[in-house]
Amino acid sequence: MSATRDDFEHWLCEMDDSLKEFINVLPTDVSTKLDYSAESLSHLEGWLLTNYRRVDEILKESEREMLDMVARYVGETLRKNLGGIWNIDLKNKKNVYYRMPVIEKRGCWTECPVTLVTASTDRRSGSFMTEVLKSLASRYGIA
Repeated sequence: MSATRDDFEHWLCEMDDSLKEFINVLPTDVSTKLDYSAESLSHLEGWLLTNYRRVDEILKESEREMLDMVARYVGETLRKNLGGIWNIDLKNKKNVYYRMPVIEKRGCWTECPVTLVTASTDRRSGSFMTEVLKSLASRYGIA
């Protein structure tokens, strides 16, 4: 993703505009249910499973922008419900999330929205991302 901290900061500055664009490109029956709640992740995941039958489909270069927008929504939903901040590791090449935006609550947890999206597309449960959010909330006593 980002090559420098400035690139990442620019990516963050585009968050609101990117999320608005995302909502506008989705079908109304999906977009009206995206309210940053845990349950909204299941609505989004249902749309993902309908539109991407295999994980490799969302990983295509032609879907790069869509994957970014979906991941932004997932990340913001985690952040709004669990706290934490957006961050990126641009130094440790051994970090599994190297050069990938993450939501982290230092000392507690780190989640990578891109990998949540791809895992949900692969697992095909329809509620994977919601379950991750609720599990984190339960584990760390976040109401």
